[in-house]
Amino acid sequence: MKESTRLLWTLSIIVLVVAVSEVVSGKNIDGDALVGSKGESAELKPPQADKRKGRGGAAAAGPEMNWPGKFELFLKNSGVSAMHAILMPLINKVQFYDATIWRISQVKLPPGVPCHVYDEKANKIDCWAHSVLIDIETGNIRGLTLSTDTWCSSGGLTVNGTLVSTGGFQGGANTARFLAACDTCVWKEYPKALAAKRWYSTQATLPDGTFIVVGGRDALNYEYILPEGQDNRKLYDSQLLRQTDDPEENNLYPFVWLNTDGNLFIFANNRSILLSPKTNKVLKEFPQLPGGTRNYPGSASSALLPIRLYVQNPARIPADVLICGGARQDAYYRANNKKLYDPALKDCVRMSINSAKPVWKVETMPMSRVMSDTVILPNGEILIVNGARRGCSGWNNAKEPNLSPLLYMPAKPLGQRFKTLAASTIPRMYHSTAIALPDGKVLIGGSNTNDGYKYEVEYPTELRIEKFSPPYLDPALANMRPRIINNATPKQIKYGQMFNVRIQLKQENVVKENVMVTMLAPAFTTHSVSMNMRMLLLGINDVKKVGGDNHQIQAVAPPSGNLAPPGYYLLFAVFNGVPSVGEWIQIV
Repeated sequence: MKESTRLLWTLSIIVLVVAVSEVVSGKNIDGDALVGSKGESAELKPPQADKRKGRGGAAAAGPEMNWPGKFELFLKNSGVSAMHAILMPLINKVQFYDATIWRISQVKLPPGVPCHVYDEKANKIDCWAHSVLIDIETGNIRGLTLSTDTWCSSGGLTVNGTLVSTGGFQGGANTARFLAACDTCVWKEYPKALAAKRWYSTQATLPDGTFIVVGGRDALNYEYILPEGQDNRKLYDSQLLRQTDDPEENNLYPFVWLNTDGNLFIFANNRSILLSPKTNKVLKEFPQLPGGTRNYPGSASSALLPIRLYVQNPARIPADVLICGGARQDAYYRANNKKLYDPALKDCVRMSINSAKPVWKVETMPMSRVMSDTVILPNGEILIVNGARRGCSGWNNAKEPNLSPLLYMPAKPLGQRFKTLAASTIPRMYHSTAIALPDGKVLIGGSNTNDGYKYEVEYPTELRIEKFSPPYLDPALANMRPRIINNATPKQIKYGQMFNVRIQLKQENVVKENVMVTMLAPAFTTHSVSMNMRMLLLGINDVKKVGGDNHQIQAVAPPSGNLAPPGYYLLFAVFNGVPSVGEWIQIV
């Protein structure tokens, strides 16, 4: 008996030593690095079909998509460098704008549109467009006038689809600009709308559809944007921004994501908090993320991963934040002052921010990346595109363009989440952008590492616009692509509403386990930050055949503005990972 007891004790000690060594080494038992509370693993299990009564099941994984995707040239000349980009609802036109301080672009203002007088004393005028609306199908370009400087500004969409742009350079730093979503609309500018100068700040949509704007150069605070025509005078100090400010200003363009509880996850430099926009109190501090800096000019990219909803939702809905790439802490100083372009970070980290003990889970990308753009695709996968392998953001501070996009598949097992896709031939360096389109493609533009429009340099100002087709657009999968029947699907829904999405699809086994309905909020993208990018995977109550190749999906709208702020979204039906063309839907 004593011998057997001694043996049990020996085995227990061995097991304990192994377990402790795993935690000390910073590795989970599956071999992936952890950063956080005593090595607790993040909640990263891929969603499984939920068989419980009253819950919509997760979609099946679908066929393995081995097609690497394809780049195609869409426009030879966008007219304006695509430094800032957003897809405008309903009219299906992309708004690009750059910096009015340059006083020149490659497209003149249309006849009848007055030039901008930028120096009244000397009567100097600027007759070039610095803002364009581009039709995503035809490529037709319409130039618009901007008076205040929009260089390195922020933005988001109101409930009715109006673009609100905030901040910029010099005289534009306190400005709020409004552009409604119509073919003839023009910018309205309010140069005193903001209480602080906002340059390199981030704008986020709140649960009621209003906005907060956070940070910026010499602005270690935040404020709330008032309705059009009103000037804000109230500022809120941010200890996070004060404590993460460093000589390289590595806390510019912070990542700000609306959590599923209505609070704000804010990440700056290498630290993050959960902030209540109702009380302006910090509710939680998250584990520090070592290894380098993730915000401008270190410029990683980030996403709030798709939020899975059900017919009946739990009280606490999980939310995962993804941050990929970045640069060493002193990358800007070394590149800008010493012309040393160090390798960018290679890690991609993820954290379940509603976990009781959240931790950063570290995965390794196939290649280093800085200044990338992160795009949520209609089927819930993530495209990581653009950027460089060495250096950081800023004029000519990066080398070695990273031409190969990565596909990140959140529901795959650890170690199987990355896939390298077909490469572009166009470097997309500093000031590049990428946004999802209704047809499932990704519009990619920009790249201007120069202070102005310059072409005889190492990385010239890039005016070519590409479209990238992800793997689900493999021609061999065309027969698996659903088509939403427009006139049998609502254009507006209310919170918690059960509604029908009618699709046409000539396939067998069109059932809950193989179908998803997703809602994607258009992102305002600039400087590797995809502001307000958000996807909901809706709960599905029923799927039934309703004649011929038609099927009716009964889905449930998100329960509140905490999950989906009011406004316009692209609605997609997805069968075995292959999405339909998106239709605009408004949640009110």
